[in-house]
Amino acid sequence: MSQKKPISKFELLLIANQLIRDHDAYIEGMQADDVSERDGVLVFKGEYFLDDNGLPTLNTTQAFNMFKFLAHKLSPEFTLAD
Repeated sequence: MSQKKPISKFELLLIANQLIRDHDAYIEGMQADDVSERDGVLVFKGEYFLDDNGLPTLNTTQAFNMFKFLAHKLSPEFTLAD
């Protein structure tokens, strides 16, 4: 069984946002603003690019997929220390 490294929200968001900026699917304005942990899985939140009526846009799917990517990549390595 692997050991997860405890990390603060601030530090984890720095890592997550660098991964976002370096990713091929990055779009302007995409960033993680918050993270929580549920049952060992990190859940990232941020801008979802909804339209004026609160409905999803084409960029909404990209943002959702990016937050899912972060969860899959970082959850096995880190746990929130906060």
